Amino acid sequence: MTYTLGQEQLDSMEEILQEHLIDVGVRCVFLIDMAGNIIANKDNGKIKHDVYSLAALAAGNFGAVSAMAKIIGEGEFSLLFHKGKKENIHFNKISAEFLLITIFSNEISLGFLRLKVGEAVEKIKKILDNINTP
Repeated sequence: MTYTLGQEQLDSMEEILQEHLIDVGVRCVFLIDMAGNIIANKDNGKIKHDVYSLAALAAGNFGAVSAMAKIIGEGEFSLLFHKGKKENIHFNKISAEFLLITIFSNEISLGFLRLKVGEAVEKIKKILDNINTP
């Protein structure tokens, strides 16, 4: 499926990322396509990551894990999580075309993050569904 996102849709997506993730303590969140292109990006203003390199690596990482899932007989893994000493990365597949990457500290529990990411993903899916509805 091909998506043509207008400024209104992009602004709505950034609002969702701000409200559901940044405002509750997430450090950085970005929506990417499976090629590693950044669609939307928000951060808390305190952390400065190279999101372009992260986006490309995240897309490659998700692609590699998807291949591993198929080898073991799974259709796919829809989310990934990497835990670090100070920061963690959560990957959530929104659709066949998009991933949501969230960077957060150990001060936020994984369960709470997954709840907030789930809410954001559902709202982003509605925006994407409306783009392709005549």
